[in-house]
Amino acid sequence: MLVPEVAAGAAGELDELRAACRVAVAHLSGAESLVVVGADTSTVRREPPFGGTLAPWGIDKRIGEETSSPLPLSLLIGAWLLQDVHFGNIQFYSVAADATPGECAALGQQLTSTDAALLILGDGSACHGEKSPGYDDPRAEGFDAAVADALAKGDTAALLDLDAALAIELLAVGRAPWQVLAGAAGRPETTELLHRSAPYGVGYLVASWR
Repeated sequence: MLVPEVAAGAAGELDELRAACRVAVAHLSGAESLVVVGADTSTVRREPPFGGTLAPWGIDKRIGEETSSPLPLSLLIGAWLLQDVHFGNIQFYSVAADATPGECAALGQQLTSTDAALLILGDGSACHGEKSPGYDDPRAEGFDAAVADALAKGDTAALLDLDAALAIELLAVGRAPWQVLAGAAGRPETTELLHRSAPYGVGYLVASWR
């Protein structure tokens, strides 16, 4: 829904969310290299060329380069967010949605050694209300509130403590990428929660750590 063409008539409702994403990406623009991390079925470093299409989600919009190995949706949205930002070196990593917190933290520590900026992509719970993709679950609000608090404070321990099984039940696919961030980051000096909302029953959180 971040991509206006996919959101179609509802695109304007997400303008504030997109603006927050642009601010977060702008904070990365001074980095010489960037690693983009998003959830998928397996943990793997993606090989160039990087790209794909949003055709499976209703619109034949190509993002990035032609490739026989398209990026998963999370990383494809990352590529879309970066279309107007130049980096000398960009890498894409997928992390398995069911990876353990320890496995996620280990990947984060591995990425830290590259001295690159990170763009982490992942949704909050998709169970906010009866019209949400996962129907209503009263635990969704508390889960996303805890994530928002951790992102606002730069609390890596709180992110690593997120319950992986509960995240799966709440369709919160951001859990694994957030825990990669927790493994990669020391205590950030500056943190900012730029946006939090749950349009169409799905939790969106945008934060910047520096």
